[in-house]
Amino acid sequence: QVQLVESGGGSVQPGGSLRLSCGASGHTYSSNCMAWFRQAPGKEREGVARIGGDGSTNYADSVKGRFTVSRGNDQNTLYLQMNNLNPEDTAMYYCAARTSPAWPGCRSFTMSTYNYWGQGTQVTVS
Repeated sequence: QVQLVESGGGSVQPGGSLRLSCGASGHTYSSNCMAWFRQAPGKEREGVARIGGDGSTNYADSVKGRFTVSRGNDQNTLYLQMNNLNPEDTAMYYCAARTSPAWPGCRSFTMSTYNYWGQGTQVTVS
């Protein structure tokens, strides 16, 4: 069992920055793929950024050049540095982790392959 807890959300003016954190804890936790998703009111949840165990990263086109995903030294903390925020970034942001060996690698934002999810943290840009 793994628990993910996001923090760092809040309200910011356009052009501002926020840094989200996701702490992972639980028995025998390990993941070769962690990701950030977001969901705005009335919209489907979408992948934002992901990072593999080898440090490789991928980003949604809408956030490339503005967001940076990283993991802590112990691999149990996920970060999302968000710069130059705009109102379209307003959403609930969720941390997700993939731990099953049935889904190796980190090649997609397919939600069903991420078996642990945080409760979300709200980001509002206005």
